[in-house]
Amino acid sequence: MKRVFSLLIFVLLLNGCDDGNLTLETIDFEDGETKNCSDNNIIYKLKENEALLLEIPKTTFENEPTDPDSPTVIDIDNSTNRVVYRFYNGTVADDNICNTIPPATPYVSDQWTASSGKIEIATTTKTIPGTIAGSTVITGYNHRIVFKNITFTKTNGTQVYETFVFGDYITPATPLPFGFDKTVDQCPISKDVYNFTSGEALTLENLDATLIVNEETLPDTPRTAIIGSVKNKLIHRLYSNGVLSASYFCNTTPPTLPTVSEEWNGVNGVANVSGIIEVTTIKSGTTAFKHNIVIKNATLKKDNSTFKLGDVYIYGELLTF
Repeated sequence: MKRVFSLLIFVLLLNGCDDGNLTLETIDFEDGETKNCSDNNIIYKLKENEALLLEIPKTTFENEPTDPDSPTVIDIDNSTNRVVYRFYNGTVADDNICNTIPPATPYVSDQWTASSGKIEIATTTKTIPGTIAGSTVITGYNHRIVFKNITFTKTNGTQVYETFVFGDYITPATPLPFGFDKTVDQCPISKDVYNFTSGEALTLENLDATLIVNEETLPDTPRTAIIGSVKNKLIHRLYSNGVLSASYFCNTTPPTLPTVSEEWNGVNGVANVSGIIEVTTIKSGTTAFKHNIVIKNATLKKDNSTFKLGDVYIYGELLTF
């Protein structure tokens, strides 16, 4: 009887032990707003008396989409890349996170610090509809942050999560200006067509020779070509370190200034579907011809970023003699 009683006491004591590893505590900040501090590398989420902090260099969040199956992966090192989960004795606010000297209250009542794990960041473009039907404008980049196999050190042990979703963090992007008028020019030798402002250009290069011809087109029968990577190339370029002028174009060797700071290339078109160049030609006076150039359902791409030019983008008018 004494042995049975002793065994019962042992079982009760065993069940009462807690090494801090057995109970999985739920942390859910996924749907909360992600904020950032302007004077340091902390991005964070708040929920009543809790805060989830991620300290990571701002340069980590590049405005460039990652490949769908290859997110950026970074080690949690508790130095450059830190994750901290804090509990407060009252409602926490932004001032408690970003101020050099935080308010006296509420104060931190407990803290979990990540000692190991991975940070996965999957980046996609954030777009809105443009002013032209079917067009899109890139306004920012959405960074989906997920912690993998993260281990938190607590006051009473450790806590491990195989997958822990931090949520989305958005970095802004300056929309491309596209401030062109509707008057275009053509190089006399290469026959490239271009439209430009002081800081950007939209060009059609290596065009089919039959596209711009001094001959009127029949009603509702424009000449057509498909955007490609070798012929009929559509390219949008931004420039810096100087002011763009007409003298920049049509040179055998492009001038060194201004310099190209960004380049977007037209995605190869599909016949009768996308990336279509249409030219309608009428006579203008006795010797001139006016070519109205329209681009339909075109997409421009830079690395993994894309945007749509629109269902019908009016490129402009070209006058030839």
